Amino acid sequence: MLTAEQLGNELNRSLKLAVDSGEASTIDEARLIFEGYHLGVLVGPDAATSATKQAALLTAVNTGRRCFLGGVEVQIGNANADLLLPWRDCRTIGEAIIDLGGTISDEIGAKSPTIIIGNGDADNGKDFLLRATFNGWIGGVAPVEDDIRLSEIQEFTPAGVLAGALAVSEAFQYVRGRNALAGHRPIGLSLWKPDGKSSWVNESDTGPELEWLPSNCWLIGLGHLGQAYLWTLGFLPYANPETLQLVLQDYDELVLANDSTSLLTNSKMIGQKKTRAMAQWCAQRGFHTRIVERRFAANFEIDEEEPQVALCGVDNQPARAELEDVGFAQVIEAGLGRGNEEYLAFQMHCFPAERSARDRWSTADLSHFETVSEKPAYQSLAAQGVDKCGLTILANRSVGASFVGAFTSTLVISELLRMAQGVQRYAVIDGSLRSPESLDFIRNAALFDPFNPGVTAASKQDGQIDHELVA
Repeated sequence: MLTAEQLGNELNRSLKLAVDSGEASTIDEARLIFEGYHLGVLVGPDAATSATKQAALLTAVNTGRRCFLGGVEVQIGNANADLLLPWRDCRTIGEAIIDLGGTISDEIGAKSPTIIIGNGDADNGKDFLLRATFNGWIGGVAPVEDDIRLSEIQEFTPAGVLAGALAVSEAFQYVRGRNALAGHRPIGLSLWKPDGKSSWVNESDTGPELEWLPSNCWLIGLGHLGQAYLWTLGFLPYANPETLQLVLQDYDELVLANDSTSLLTNSKMIGQKKTRAMAQWCAQRGFHTRIVERRFAANFEIDEEEPQVALCGVDNQPARAELEDVGFAQVIEAGLGRGNEEYLAFQMHCFPAERSARDRWSTADLSHFETVSEKPAYQSLAAQGVDKCGLTILANRSVGASFVGAFTSTLVISELLRMAQGVQRYAVIDGSLRSPESLDFIRNAALFDPFNPGVTAASKQDGQIDHELVA
């Protein structure tokens, strides 16, 4: 019999939805429910020439296989086409699909919710058929029957990540049956002006072509959000990847539960320190790293030679309160909802702002957890000998879905990119993938002055990459 701590370290965070809602009477029953979820991705031949379409595809496969436990089927006619993105040692699109846990199929199951990327053509009689689309900094999804497709001319890989994550989010909410609108609405966002007055389908806020990319950054936390930041950062078109200097800070080891939410984790990595596993991934990408294996707290001070910008992805509120106390010039941090009803929620904050990190997080309400330990699956564990304390520990482990982190990472990385461009910044972006058309924004008046985080050249995203540079 596993202990509650062992169960918590192994339990798929998306599967926990069925446990905490009372839908499943045991963990095994919850697993059977999720093994009944299948996802299809139909890819057109034009994905062979678009890094952004490939970013959407790889994001859909990577996030989909972590919550659609029945598998992700990809129908693609040119699986042997060159991979335009750096991903491990993969050279073709097909190799990357397989490496990320998808399967290549001649035909997608009739009942599988299906995402179309590029010029794919599918039976419009499907109950769920969604197109992922983009142009420049804009990404979105729409039901095929709505005939909404952006021009898909200007490449910008975070928009592909955004579209892929939104598509999987809609598909997952559809199979879960908790949102009648999922899959039946057009939703999207401009990462250049997310608070823009114009609809995303008008393509008025496509943003600029990338010329410069950030050259140094400090990442705090390498779990769900931290790995999502690296996923999106890793697809950016660095002309010279070795010019990016990253500090990776965490103290935990990877456990099986991380595989359900963290985009750069797989089962072969379990037991490794997060810092060392992510440093190895960064080395494959060509990035330079230093690691810090300690909890984040305001008991040290960075010097002028270290990265002045921090990206934070920890859910420890005391640590988040101290983010401005160690000397960072700029901080971008995000948090996700935890419970059965809130797991689709996200917030991004930037500091300095009119309200400090210490003020925001020292007074935050910590008593929002749902009471779920009386649900049938928990009572089943109690009958097997797990004590009340253990049940409480397990109940307080967060529900999570990797597509939420992937979506949120595009907000964070785009904020970093806008910082490098010296343009509009946001103190807060707040919303939920349950209703992503209703985001709340606060412009950051404290960050009107341009700040240079350190930049390096971008390459054009219009040709084959040199895999030798990222091997």
